[in-house]
Amino acid sequence: MKTRKIGTTNLSVTEYSFGTAPLGGMYRTCPRDTAMETLEAAWDSGMRFFDTAPWYGFGLAERRVGDFLRDKPSGSYVLSTKVGRLLRPVADDKVPDFGFVDPLPFETDYDYSYDGIMRSVEFSYARTGLNRLDILFVHDIGVYTHGAERNAVYLRQLLDGGLKALDALKSSGAISAYGLGVNEVPVCLDVMREADLDCILLAGRYTLLDRTAVSELLPLCHAKNTSLVVGGVFNSGILATGAVDGAHFDYGPASPEVLEKVSAMEKIAASQGVSLAAPAMQFPLQNPLVASVLLGTAKPSSLTRNMALEAHRLQPDDFGPYDAHTLVAPPLGTEAVRV
Repeated sequence: MKTRKIGTTNLSVTEYSFGTAPLGGMYRTCPRDTAMETLEAAWDSGMRFFDTAPWYGFGLAERRVGDFLRDKPSGSYVLSTKVGRLLRPVADDKVPDFGFVDPLPFETDYDYSYDGIMRSVEFSYARTGLNRLDILFVHDIGVYTHGAERNAVYLRQLLDGGLKALDALKSSGAISAYGLGVNEVPVCLDVMREADLDCILLAGRYTLLDRTAVSELLPLCHAKNTSLVVGGVFNSGILATGAVDGAHFDYGPASPEVLEKVSAMEKIAASQGVSLAAPAMQFPLQNPLVASVLLGTAKPSSLTRNMALEAHRLQPDDFGPYDAHTLVAPPLGTEAVRV
């Protein structure tokens, strides 16, 4: 599989990468054997970039990806994890319900400070059982997750101390790159006005359907040599399922407007002889700022099916007809959008 460079670093990642949130039991249980089989399918497809986080199953995904990668040759893969949440053990009946099925018995506390990030890295080494982390993403900072009032506190933590921790880790050679891992554009702009980032893992905001990143973030990334890793290319499922009853967009039921736009896109895809999922997967890579497209699943068959969509390579001109049916996310307001 082809690779692309992360920012101005010497680190390169495969154009398609594997996201491990489903391996942490996101929305449905994922037995360990199935998790290992799915990771093997990702490896067999040519993926050599794996992304995880303490948040996914409260440590479960980190443990599983570490178990899988432990016997792989040194330097044969790139691993990213995230900082910003610290795990704290709780009684079995006190494990919070954030959509993970059968997670490990922990609660999460937000901490974007210097010490919080350093502690998070040490815990991730222990959970993965690995002695190398290549990329660190600051996880879910922003109004989208915290609301404006709380985010002002967390953003100050990051700017005053957290970024210094990340820079120290990179300068020492402990990591090769760092950036943000978020679902919104505004916080990316806020941080990048004060600091340089190697990369941003942006979920759902630079897709065939949602072009929120285009007007401000992409030009700023170009000016600062910041790469994008694009997650959520199916926008919570609707670009894979199509405009069917019960289709989801942005973690909730799709609105009539979104259903109408996606229905029009399906017709375009059909005229090109592909399912809508194919242009959805391939669209971000048309932009050289995008280093990798992140795909996550808990089923080997789903991973294999998604990668088969690459067999029909669309041409750059094929993506133009979709532009008339895109959207931009509305302003966030002051309350958390995703609770």
